[in-house]
Amino acid sequence: MIRTSAILKNGDVLQDVAVNRIKESDIKWYWVDFNEPTDSDIRMMKQFFRFHPLAIEDCLDDFSERPKLDFYKGYIFVLMHAINRNSLESYEVNLFVNSSFIVTFHKKHVNEIDNLWKIVKEEGGELSPFTIMHGIVDRIVDQYFPMIYSIEDRLNSIEENTNEDSDSNLMDRLFDIRHEMSKLRRTLVPMRDLLYRISNSGRLNSLKEEQLYFNDVYDHLIKQVEMLESYREFSADIRDNYLSINSDKMNNIMMTLTVITTIFMPLTFIAGLYGMNFVYMPELNEHNGYFIVLGVMTGIALIMFGFFVKIGWLTFGTKKRRRKRRLLRLK
Repeated sequence: MIRTSAILKNGDVLQDVAVNRIKESDIKWYWVDFNEPTDSDIRMMKQFFRFHPLAIEDCLDDFSERPKLDFYKGYIFVLMHAINRNSLESYEVNLFVNSSFIVTFHKKHVNEIDNLWKIVKEEGGELSPFTIMHGIVDRIVDQYFPMIYSIEDRLNSIEENTNEDSDSNLMDRLFDIRHEMSKLRRTLVPMRDLLYRISNSGRLNSLKEEQLYFNDVYDHLIKQVEMLESYREFSADIRDNYLSINSDKMNNIMMTLTVITTIFMPLTFIAGLYGMNFVYMPELNEHNGYFIVLGVMTGIALIMFGFFVKIGWLTFGTKKRRRKRRLLRLK
């Protein structure tokens, strides 16, 4: 679908004008938006606008290109990435810009462009193609913030674990979040590099008036990347803490099994000793021998059990919970 918006030299705004009309002398600048374009729309890019074949190829490529800024004769080409909030998959938004026009091309619907389109209808006479370019970039970058803040809230929820979820569920959630952060990082870092180039390129003399605004967007991207990096470290700390807890739990289990085995070793020895089939064993004729041996075995078991508790080899529920809380507080 193609939609057009033309700003006349007297400041009036005409929308949905015929494409052939947009290059007439009374038009100061125009905006043509290719929203989910058809094959005929793509042919218009080649035949009417005569954009460079490499730029059109970048627009049509099914594999998402890295965000970039290219300079062509008479205009610049900007490829940037918006993000689907649900899947966190990135998709391309392409801009062709010079002082007299801006052409946007995107295969998926972009709400940020819709919002700006309404503003142009009301304030088009006060705007320019480069302010539109800034508005699109700024709105797309601002849409990254809610996704980043959502990750922060979910990490805090995992750390606090108010629902008392099991460790395995928490780890599953944590690794899902880390996967989402990797997706976001693959979008944010190239976008940061793109904005750095836009802000510092000496060939963009037309952007001098908007330079401060693009610098502000670049600052936003720096903040977002830094937040994402800090959350990655935070998630790594949580992961390491839970791995420490699981390791500590496994050590306690192994220690408990070792203690039980150690306690039963002398008891097994005594039971094996008196289970031998020798005829002449003095204790076999003892009237109370059975009860004496049981008492000795019980005494040995209790003495060893008390010894292991005293040296800290056996811990119980309260101490285990205190240890778990101490490990979780470690950062």
